[in-house]
Amino acid sequence: MQYKKLWIAFAVVMLVSFAVLGGVGYKAINSGPPTPAKVVTADGRLLFTGKTIRDGQNVWQSTGGQEIGTIWGHGAYVAPDWSADYLHRQSEIVLNRWANQQGASDYHSLSAESRAALQGRLTELTRRNTYDAATHTIVLDNDRAVAFEQLAAYYADVYGNGRDAYAIPAGALSDPVKQRQMATFFWWTAWAASTNRPGQDVTYTQNWPHEELIGNRPTGGTIVWSVISFVLLLAGIGGMVWYFASQDREHSPGAMPKRDPLLGLQPTPSQRATVKYFFVVAALWVVQVALGAIVAHYGVEGGGFYGIPLAKWLPYSVARTWHLQIGIFWIATSWLATGLYIVPAVSGIEPKGQRYGVNALFVAVVAVVVGSLAGEWLGIEQKLGNLWFWFGSQGYEYVDLGRVWQILLFVGLTFWLWLMWRGLKPALARRDENHSLLMLFLISSIAIPLFYAAGLMYGQRSPLISAEYWRWWVVHLWVEGFFEVFATVVIAFLLTRLRLLSIRTATRGVLFSTVIYLSGGIVGTFHHLYFTGTPNAVLALGAVFSAFEVVPLVLIGFEAWENIRLTRGTTESPWVSAYKWPIYFFVAVAFWNFVGAGLFGFMINPPVALYYVQGLNLTPVHGHTALFGVYGMLGLGLMLFCLRALRPGLMWKDRPLAIAFWSINIGLAAMVMLSTLPIGLAQAWASVEVGTWYARSSEFLGTPMMSHLRWMRMFGDTLFAFGALVLGWFVLGLVTGHSFDRGSRMLEEGQYTPEEPEMAHQGH
Repeated sequence: MQYKKLWIAFAVVMLVSFAVLGGVGYKAINSGPPTPAKVVTADGRLLFTGKTIRDGQNVWQSTGGQEIGTIWGHGAYVAPDWSADYLHRQSEIVLNRWANQQGASDYHSLSAESRAALQGRLTELTRRNTYDAATHTIVLDNDRAVAFEQLAAYYADVYGNGRDAYAIPAGALSDPVKQRQMATFFWWTAWAASTNRPGQDVTYTQNWPHEELIGNRPTGGTIVWSVISFVLLLAGIGGMVWYFASQDREHSPGAMPKRDPLLGLQPTPSQRATVKYFFVVAALWVVQVALGAIVAHYGVEGGGFYGIPLAKWLPYSVARTWHLQIGIFWIATSWLATGLYIVPAVSGIEPKGQRYGVNALFVAVVAVVVGSLAGEWLGIEQKLGNLWFWFGSQGYEYVDLGRVWQILLFVGLTFWLWLMWRGLKPALARRDENHSLLMLFLISSIAIPLFYAAGLMYGQRSPLISAEYWRWWVVHLWVEGFFEVFATVVIAFLLTRLRLLSIRTATRGVLFSTVIYLSGGIVGTFHHLYFTGTPNAVLALGAVFSAFEVVPLVLIGFEAWENIRLTRGTTESPWVSAYKWPIYFFVAVAFWNFVGAGLFGFMINPPVALYYVQGLNLTPVHGHTALFGVYGMLGLGLMLFCLRALRPGLMWKDRPLAIAFWSINIGLAAMVMLSTLPIGLAQAWASVEVGTWYARSSEFLGTPMMSHLRWMRMFGDTLFAFGALVLGWFVLGLVTGHSFDRGSRMLEEGQYTPEEPEMAHQGH
């Protein structure tokens, strides 16, 4: 029970954090923007019903949803934010109507005094809440009713005839009924963003988006809680440094082994069966990188790819859906396969039939990947009819796959957990020094299917706020939370298996880092929900706890340096060099954890920052450097580590790995620093100076400067893609034999002598 205090802290953090997340989330969902039963004009004419709005939400989802433009700032970065776009266009239409009534050609031709008067009148009109809770009716003035008819025709033209500037191909949505339904949904999202909550002087979306024409500006809470988050971040960093300085330094367990501890050990049948997972990981990664290049280019050319009308067969919304889904698939597959590899290694026992289970799970994973990708294309192309939600694309970022595929994936994850449990059970029964680490391993394994199931908590007709709340459980808690805990435990097991780290040091380190990370990370989920129709409590909690998320990352350099130190033990233990590049990928994880999750994450996380930059290119700066830089690099490192450990006696050619490693990391840095970050900063400036609508508009993004910055991605993207291809070629070479060093083999005493590569195909 030497870790009793850490386990108590872990239990307290879990119980308190999920009580807050669940309780406040329940309140947020029940106090979200209402969907009226009907919307009528001031003279009593029925404009549309609540069913039409819900149908419109489904139409929007079926066309790609968050993969083409954004709603409330969430989604893709080509095409406008439809909420901000509708709100600004509606405001201009009404102002111009009023200016015409005064004899002016348009609003902008009026004097400053007249413009100010009309703007004040518009602000009062727009922000007044006319929703009657007794009759579930919204009364809309005739001016905004006229604006709706004009904008319904405008959005019908956008989706019917296409817009290259928005990467929307002609015929994306051609049914007039569905076009009008989707326009009503855009109206409702703009209504929620511009209408005050009952009894308050703040809109349902905390005054987001920034729109000066109706007085949408940051609230007092947005500013004050941002300041508090800055102070708490500094306090947390100071406390963490103080704690680390007070601790005795623990070192590795004596001298490194003279020979590879894995040398001479025969992989079990189930461990050998995991190899095919890693080859699929490498293949999917190469495909994802190619899709990323296509998606980025659509931002420049709209409907084509270097003159090829690619959008006819692969629209932007499909390409981006695949880009994100394949990323989730290959990263998760790498981690799941690593778990299956680790189980026999830590338990020392191969459960009967484990290999058949591993092979069956592989078939199921491939079926879900292929089926869901095909369904997403068919659904977005409007070829599945009313089955789009079940077999096509749900339209929500990161959880796009149809509900049937989502359920099948959950079943597969549950089956994986059973495979993990039956393998870990004998080791847990021993209650030896590994017990605490194994328990955390099991808990994190349980969390993987459990938190993915959060994506099943909303339905096809659920309100947008419900879908957003549960979607971020999947993205933040599943991908960014417990998968990271799982991977941290796996890395600790791998290093202790090689006797490069003591069990005691690994257990204390993993438990402590898990407690610290989850204490901010669980409630920190709210920082994704500031402006999605939630009350002020969400903004306050998200600001405070997302600051705490960053605190442990400032000391991530200790982890990086410890990993680098391990690779420098090659003088006394030459065998360590065989694991150099997998360990270097772990070093890259630490670097990008600090830069991507820490610096770029906190750059956009405070409420006042996110108020102006939500939905702008500073978000993918954080997304690429954190999602790929941390979780992707980790997936690649785990893949290489397991492939290396499965064949400890054969030497690899290190040069391709060195080229791939540096190309990937330098390419990622160049992509961000030369293109995405400057674009995001320019958009942030435009958002602060003019408004969110302008920062996302084709008028701003189509300027020569923005076009040049987009083209600047070519250098980083090309270098990154080259590294991906080299790494993919190297992994393929572990099957064909061309990635092995045919001139040497590592012997037990750690020396290298020429030998024929008779094992080139063994074990695959």
